[in-house]
Amino acid sequence: MGREDRGAGRPRRVRRPAGVRDAGRAALPVGVLVRALRRVPPSLLVLLAGTGALYLWGLGESGWANPFYSAAVQAGATSWKAFFFGASDSAGAITVDKAPGALWPMALSARIFGLSSWSVLVPQALMGMATVGTLYAAVRRRFPEWAALLAGTALALTPVAALMFRFNNPDALLVLLLTLGAYGMLRAQEGAQTRWLVFAAWCVGTGFLAKMLQAFLVVPVFALVYAATAPTPPRRRLWQSVLAGAALLVSAGWWVAAVALVPASSRPYVGGTQHNSVLELTLGYNGLGRLNGEETGGLGNLDQDAGWDRMFGPVIGGQVSWLLPAALVLLAAGLWTTRRAPRTDPARAAFALWGGWLVMTAAVFSAMRGIFHEYYTVALAPAIAALVGMGAAVVWERRRTAAGAAALAAVVAGTSVWSSVLLGRAQGWNPWLGPAVLVAGLVAAAGLAAARLLRERVLAGAVALAVAACLAGPAAYAADTARTPHTGVVVTAGPRTSGGSGPGHGSGRGTGPPGPPGPPGPGGRSLAPPPGGRAGPPPGLRGAPEGERPTMALLTRKPSAAVTAALTADAASYTWVAATVGSYPAAGYQLAARRPVMAVGGFNGTDPAPTLAGFQRLVRERRIHYFVVDTRVGIMGGQARSGSAEGRRIAAWVAARFRPSTVDGVTLYDLSPGAA
Repeated sequence: MGREDRGAGRPRRVRRPAGVRDAGRAALPVGVLVRALRRVPPSLLVLLAGTGALYLWGLGESGWANPFYSAAVQAGATSWKAFFFGASDSAGAITVDKAPGALWPMALSARIFGLSSWSVLVPQALMGMATVGTLYAAVRRRFPEWAALLAGTALALTPVAALMFRFNNPDALLVLLLTLGAYGMLRAQEGAQTRWLVFAAWCVGTGFLAKMLQAFLVVPVFALVYAATAPTPPRRRLWQSVLAGAALLVSAGWWVAAVALVPASSRPYVGGTQHNSVLELTLGYNGLGRLNGEETGGLGNLDQDAGWDRMFGPVIGGQVSWLLPAALVLLAAGLWTTRRAPRTDPARAAFALWGGWLVMTAAVFSAMRGIFHEYYTVALAPAIAALVGMGAAVVWERRRTAAGAAALAAVVAGTSVWSSVLLGRAQGWNPWLGPAVLVAGLVAAAGLAAARLLRERVLAGAVALAVAACLAGPAAYAADTARTPHTGVVVTAGPRTSGGSGPGHGSGRGTGPPGPPGPPGPGGRSLAPPPGGRAGPPPGLRGAPEGERPTMALLTRKPSAAVTAALTADAASYTWVAATVGSYPAAGYQLAARRPVMAVGGFNGTDPAPTLAGFQRLVRERRIHYFVVDTRVGIMGGQARSGSAEGRRIAAWVAARFRPSTVDGVTLYDLSPGAA
């Protein structure tokens, strides 16, 4: 074949001006994007648009949200070393009390767009949208499109999800990765595909880097479901499981190994530990200590409400349990209807996977006697939503049978009754909504009970009324959550509820921990708490009344311009412009000054970092400018069950050696030479 023949049929390449060629190249990705969007179901686009509007609405009003993590984001956006280790300040004194995986997306966003409330919180909202989309895709693989849409909507409107996907705690990334892991498990189970199994294990292992051992609660469920239902011989299931276990270990353990191998002198102190050990952090403070309440340096269970009914309690009930009874009933219905299906049936495997996730996680949360906060329950939201969507589809197929109609009616009636109970706990908040939900739900349930006798058009009206009744309560809570700024360490969704300890409406709709132990103030009165008690502020300084927990208005108040100016004066001459006991007060000063502030003792003020001798050496080396005592906050050390007292020793040494000055209620000890 000649050269002319080889070239026949090929379009002749024509030279174009550079601008024209560039425009043609730029148009290609747009065309690909348009074709990809055409393949996306319109229902999914509407769902994601609505989720994005809910999660992005007024996002910047929450300010720094949780300043503890925002300060670590600021540090990671300034120093790559602080980024890798998750240090609280860019000089790398001590890390946050978890692995830093959840900080990395926010720190990268801050590096690209600059540090702001939006650059910190928008990644969380995008994670929420991705989680909803992933859940939709997971349910859609084996169930109708409307079931996937129902599941995604239920997840998006779960109040605690609307809270945590607008907040900068680690839970947003954890839930996204676990949902991706569940999607991977369903794909792997369908065809015994090794790559999807490894993908699922990798997602769960990476979730460990967001919130450590909590990510592993789903591992037994995922492993058992695959081992029991994968359509492949036992030998292949075994070696696939070994490979997935290796992926889990590598994805979860590489950062732990790196921190353990780096000499302690070359990295920040591991916050949340008494011996500067990342394994202690994993297995103790963030491990078994959360279960039995014996974590060293922790606060124990502040509520003492562990028990089987914890998920339905005065505060937690309104966070996540709106559809929890329905999910359990529909789980049972799904497993019953698929009882005669083959071992490898994907629908039954999906019910087992999501149901196992829900039951395992809820059981552990209910039994925890260590530190437990209401927002942890966001980890239940994807499983509840998936079971509602899948179970509704299974029961709807049998709506013309007596059992199917009865199941539909029972689920709708039970959900509306429970929603009215939850709405009734928010006394004075939209008092008409509870009765309206109850009446609408019972009317819809009556119609569904007679599904065999109704025409399709009438039945469709009953279904629409049922969906509205079941989702009105969580939707109202989610909307209230979205329009209310949330700031602090412990935050809750929705309005104030009666009979609970949640903060409800107020400054920032959140609670902060009591503050750090302080040094003796002017006049010699010690700020360190007496054994078993809490000391008040020294005479002449403003503070919360003795014995009272500080309000969020005090805890989250931005340092005044005068205090910030004092901290930033001559800042370039010091490694840390200030030090103070506890990470929470340190974070506020660091975010205001945009300079490193040392958190003595870590989050609770009970870690032995630095030691008194180490702190004295840093002062002699002129590396710390001020020691700060903020009398607006209470005493953290008096609340902790155990842990090092180095923070108190340091505070006492500072008070005995240096002269204080008071600026806007904040006591500053100048540690520079000549100020002693």
